[in-house]
Parts: sequence; C-alpha cells; structure tokens
Amino acid sequence: MPLFKNSQTTRWLAIFASFIIVVLILWNTYSFFQKFKTEERLKMEILGKAYKRFANIDIDTDVSFENYIIQSNNSIPMIITDKNNQITFWNNIDVNDTIAQYKLLNTKDRRYLTNQLKIMKSQNAQIDVSYSVGNTTIEQYINYRDSDLLTKLKYYPISFLLILLLFSSVIYLFFKTNKIAEQNKLWTGMAKETAHQIGTPLSSLLGWIELLRADNVDESMVSEIEKDVTRLNVIAERFSKIGSIPVLKKHNIVIETKKAFEYLESRSSKQVSFKFESKKNEFYTQLNLQLYGWVIENLVKNAIDSMKGKGEINIKITENLKNIIVLVTDTGKGIPKNMQQKIFSPGFTTKKRGWGLGLSLSRRIIEDYHKGKIRVQKSELNKGTTFCVSLKKI
Repeated sequence: MPLFKNSQTTRWLAIFASFIIVVLILWNTYSFFQKFKTEERLKMEILGKAYKRFANIDIDTDVSFENYIIQSNNSIPMIITDKNNQITFWNNIDVNDTIAQYKLLNTKDRRYLTNQLKIMKSQNAQIDVSYSVGNTTIEQYINYRDSDLLTKLKYYPISFLLILLLFSSVIYLFFKTNKIAEQNKLWTGMAKETAHQIGTPLSSLLGWIELLRADNVDESMVSEIEKDVTRLNVIAERFSKIGSIPVLKKHNIVIETKKAFEYLESRSSKQVSFKFESKKNEFYTQLNLQLYGWVIENLVKNAIDSMKGKGEINIKITENLKNIIVLVTDTGKGIPKNMQQKIFSPGFTTKKRGWGLGLSLSRRIIEDYHKGKIRVQKSELNKGTTFCVSLKKI
C-alpha cells in the first residue's frame, strides 16, 4: 500500500509540475507578445513623426534621416487614410505598389486593401499624422496591423498546446496499450490455469461414468451425464486455446452449427422454440470447432436472456458470392441503435449479473481468428434482433 501511495503521489506531482511549466511558457509567450506589440507601436509612432516632419520641412532642409526612418519600415503592414477614411498610401501589403493611386487599382486589390484596413482598425488605434500647409490642415492617419512575426508569436501558444496535446495523447495511448497487454496476459494466464484445473476432476468423472455403466445404471441417464462431461471437456479446451493462435481446418459449418444449437436446445426451457434451417446440407469453411461453437452458444444464450426464457430462436445458414452467412434471430427486447456497436466492447453489459465478455469474445474469435465479420444485422425494440456472422467459404 505505501508503494502504491508513493507512485500515486509521484504521478500527481509530475502532473502538477507539467501544468506549472506549461503555464510559465504560456505566460512568457504572452509577455513577449505584449513587449513586441508595444515596440511596434513605438516604431509606428516614430514613423508617424517622421511623416509629419517630412511633410512640413523646407525644400532646402536635409530629410535623409526622416527618409531613412520611413524606408526602414519593411515588416509592419500599414495604410494611410485621409479624413474621409479614403486610402491614400499603403506599404508592406501584397498589392501592386507600382500603382500609386487607390482608384487605379483593380476591384480585387481595392477589396483586399479595404479588408486589410478593417483588420488594422480592429487591432490597433490609428496614429494621427496630420500636418498644415499654410492655413490648411491636411488630415492623415496611419493604420497598421501586427507584423507577420508578431502574428506568428500570437498563435504560438495554440501551436504549443496542440503539440502538447498530441504528445500527451501518444503517451496516453502507449500506457493504455501496455495496460491492455498486461490485462490480456493476466486473462490468458487465468484461462489456461482454469483449463488445467478443470482437467483433473474431468478425468475422475469419466472414470465414474464407466463405473456407472458397469453397475448397469440406466444408460439414458449415463449418456446425459457423459454429454455434460464431454461438454466440460470442450469448455476446458476453449479456455486452453485463449492467447494461442488457433488451428483452422476445413469443416462443414452446417453440421458444427447444428451441434452447438441442438446441445443448447436440449438444455433450455420448453418455452423457448428452436428452429434451424440451411439452404444446403454442406457449406465448407476454415473453422476452429471449439471456438466457433463458443460463438454460436454465446449468441444463442444472449438471445435466450433477451427473451427472458420465452420466445423463438431461429438459426439460418445461407450464402452469397464469397461468404457463408449465419443468421441468429430472436424475438427478444431488441437493442437500441446507440448500443449496437457498444455491445461488442469488453465489459459492456445490460445484465445485472454479467461480465460483458461474451459478444466481445465472439467478435475476436470471428474477426481476428477466422477473418470473418460479426454484426447486428437488424434490431427492433420489443420485436427482436438478428446477428449476422459472415465467413469466407471454400
């Protein structure tokens, strides 16, 4: 128990430390963003002052410094507008800069500039660069948006979070896969040990059957006991095969399906009506008899439970061009559409007493071992369900 508590504490400390690191990185990024945004604002204000001096300066005055400031802006997109919000100048924008006048631009470029102006107004307050010519004031305003570098920095936290989420998902899937593998090993070990433990009393039971025959006990009774012992032996074989690659051989699926079906029929309530039909007497496919019989029994038992021990079960074997189709139909309570995929998940059950492994195991046997398909073909509430097993025919 102390070891478990220590591992739990270490895990939570690691999670907390990771959270603090992420918060610090995001906060640091935000601080950089605000700092760069302030610097860009300062740069544009200096640029605005240079524009005003350039407009008001005498012809003979040296304007090289002002011109240097104006020319140095090669990263921040900007648009200058007049008092009527009309565009008079633009820079660092992907629009033909050889055309000096907005009105001479084509419709596409004018629309693009207008959209850029809206973005600029939403991002930053405009800078007043109005100047006077004699007694007349020429109103002009610089509008600008964040540089590409600042925009990338703004979206960096989102990219970082996405990468972190992806990395966390990979780690989670890795540990989940390892956990599932460990659970599978545990279940495999338990199944094989169960098969081994069943083997000893089975041998004794077979000996008792022979003694009963020697004492001239009613053969019909001995025969039924023998069937059940044989049945226990089949179950033990099934458990012993869990975790191993099953051997598939060519078998007549009609005969094997009927065997499993008739065994359950003889040991079920007389209130359950059993019906078996096949399009042909012989359909051949690759089967592992013990595992395939397990699937049929699981489907029939589920059908009986669904009908609460009263109703009709029908197994029909047919074919299409490539596959043999086994249909198991009941007149039970049906399966809601939102559960028709969940019922094959390990542990999912609607029964008060159930492990939720029968249909999950059936899917694994059919799809992983026999390379076939198993699904709910149709189901109506309070009318019944049809399961479909599809296997490649020989």
